[in-house]
Amino acid sequence: MTPTSILILIASYFLLLVIISYFTGREDSNAAFFKANKSAPWYLVAFGMIGASLSGVTFISVPGAVEARQFGYLQVVFGYFFGYLIIAYVLLPLYYRLNLTSIYTYLKDRFGIISYKTGSIAFLISRTVGAAFRLFLVAKVLQLLVFDLFNIPFAITVIITIALIWLYTFKGGIKTIIFTDTLQTLFMLISVVVAIIFLASALDLNSISDVITYTKDSKLSKVFFFEDGNNEQYFWKSFLSGIFITITMTGLDQDMMQKNLTCRNLKDAQKNMITFSVVLIFVNILFLVLGLMLTQYAENKGLTASKDDLFPTIAMLPEIGIVTSAFFLLGLIAAAYSSADSALTSLTTSFCFDILDIDNKPETQKKHLRKRVHIGFSILLVIVIVLFDLIFKDVSVIWELFKAAGYTYGPLLGLFAFGLITKSKIKDKFVWIIAIVAPILSYTLNLYSKELFNGYEIGFEILMINGLLMFLGLLVIRKKS
Repeated sequence: MTPTSILILIASYFLLLVIISYFTGREDSNAAFFKANKSAPWYLVAFGMIGASLSGVTFISVPGAVEARQFGYLQVVFGYFFGYLIIAYVLLPLYYRLNLTSIYTYLKDRFGIISYKTGSIAFLISRTVGAAFRLFLVAKVLQLLVFDLFNIPFAITVIITIALIWLYTFKGGIKTIIFTDTLQTLFMLISVVVAIIFLASALDLNSISDVITYTKDSKLSKVFFFEDGNNEQYFWKSFLSGIFITITMTGLDQDMMQKNLTCRNLKDAQKNMITFSVVLIFVNILFLVLGLMLTQYAENKGLTASKDDLFPTIAMLPEIGIVTSAFFLLGLIAAAYSSADSALTSLTTSFCFDILDIDNKPETQKKHLRKRVHIGFSILLVIVIVLFDLIFKDVSVIWELFKAAGYTYGPLLGLFAFGLITKSKIKDKFVWIIAIVAPILSYTLNLYSKELFNGYEIGFEILMINGLLMFLGLLVIRKKS
């Protein structure tokens, strides 16, 4: 595809999103922006959440990591499933019973204002970093494929990327996103299937059974790692990490929970969560199979691309064909924006409710305040992504994303766990100190884990360690009855 044809494709895609936003955002009210008037069909939410959960990071990094990590990521995905069950039957009933817009309001009722603000700030940092990671990856791909050829600086690419998100979310918010996520998930899944079909043909695999046999026979399709407890891919480390990653990055995340809270009632929200959790396993298997086939295709063709460069490099080769290349670009953009648009909306929601206390502002100010916050976070994301370009070079982004999540979501995990498991009250004014100390101690343990624990290498379980340290810190400051 030529740079011009890529630009036309991107412009057409976003024109479609803007048309959707025009019809879904005509109400332009805070009730629609924050809660979609609590009228979203659960099946649309479930389907759209697939794209929001996977994002451009999964689209690029999971296939790119197969060469080095085989199918080990599937161990984490199995943990995700059990994490979603906990969300469906523990957290969602709590959120619906309290009729929450921001889920961190629970912390104010349970512990106090400082805990509430601490939890909200932890989310704001976590989601800003997470959304920036996801958009950084996509912006880099677009820079490589299009904007470098026009000598457009990376910072301008990022500004255009964020401006497009703002354009179709600034009125409808979560109400618009419910519908755009559905479309974006569809594009993403079609692009993966199209890529697999092409690669299967190129590798002389003529049927689904051939693909299954090829996958089973490959040395790269190893799923379970029980051999070395010190290895970061050891099964129980990955599986338990998957459970806690899901609880924190979905169940304790305003972004993901805001979609669930748009359902008409708790029963619909639970149907959405269970359906989504089952489908997500099979979607991740598709990505891993794609990664295996991409790796083999690159080896056969003598290509040196690897990690996050593997899929984009192969997808844009002339012999791939314009249809496959076009669907790759659509899938990449859809996966990235289905995650990023809801992130921008949830950041706006959390800041408005948790920091600015928008419910207690004069009615005439509420809409203008929301729009200013929305613009403010758009600018912040631009700044953070440009900084990432200076920091991250040769990395597989999904692993860096999970590492960052381990430090930023840990305090949230500890706070909610303490609130749900114990009945203790705490000295609220000290919570923010523990929320800073716990990640610092976690980072130190991770840095020196091999020396301290006889070669043990900490992986995704840094999230559990961080949450446990936060929980123990809260025990220290609990009030004596």
